[in-house]
Amino acid sequence: MKERKGRKDRKEINILVGNQIRIARERAGLTQEQFGALVSLGPKHVSDIERGYVGISISTLKRICEQLAVSSDWILFGDQGINKMEYITERLKRLSPEQFAIMERFLNQTIHLFNFMRKR
Repeated sequence: MKERKGRKDRKEINILVGNQIRIARERAGLTQEQFGALVSLGPKHVSDIERGYVGISISTLKRICEQLAVSSDWILFGDQGINKMEYITERLKRLSPEQFAIMERFLNQTIHLFNFMRKR
């Protein structure tokens, strides 16, 4: 049976990248199973990536960035002081025109609902 590497045996880059992927996945509201299905990885593999036990290929990084609508810079280097508005803006920039139109309608309806509730 294959032995699991301890934290000291894992590459620091894999730990950092895996943590960023976990954060992005959780922010997207996806389970490891759901996320794995979107990026063609098994849930165990997703778990191993997120915990830094294995690294990822460039093609896997690309699929992850596309599905989570985050930049590869964010995955590789973290937020580097980016605020929530910049983070959301970056994610919105990565949506297709159709996805963006849906988000825009959703946002407009949500703001309308907030304004309605405030008037009550």
